[in-house]
Amino acid sequence: MVAATASVAVVVALAVDNERPVDGEFVLDEPGIYSQPVTTADVNGEPLPDVTLEDADGVEQPWAQFDGRPAVINIWYSTCPPCAKELADFAEVSAEHFGHVQFVGVNPRDDPSTMTEFGAARGVDYPLLLDPEQAFVYELGITSYPTTLFVSADGEIVHQTNAISADELNAAIDEYLV
Repeated sequence: MVAATASVAVVVALAVDNERPVDGEFVLDEPGIYSQPVTTADVNGEPLPDVTLEDADGVEQPWAQFDGRPAVINIWYSTCPPCAKELADFAEVSAEHFGHVQFVGVNPRDDPSTMTEFGAARGVDYPLLLDPEQAFVYELGITSYPTTLFVSADGEIVHQTNAISADELNAAIDEYLV
């Protein structure tokens, strides 16, 4: 007898705050266990949402402080395996582009100490901001992590991607931001 294994894709509609439906595809890896949605809204050509995030000390950090130069915004959290894998690459690439491209990490799930300790352990020295009310990810329709946004100097999202390597990150910066 041959045992068969299979993943089953189930398309569902999620209600975020019981207001805005977000379609997502869930993959059942084991009975009763599913992975995150694998879709995120296409936000290319959209402006960054006008929301205020917080630093690890709880101080509000408006996006306006990053205006005027291109930015790479990485949306991540500590228990996301692909997020953890790419964070050291982001630290390395951000150092290569220091002064020309602003890197910002946005974390919608962790507490302040987890966010800063996790980032520091991977060499991150660019700003890490909390999205405690998930306003940023909600406004953008982010349902998949990590998500990386490439933003022009005037605040327009010019490219988005999910998990990305250092080489791919450098290539995207060259293509979309330089």
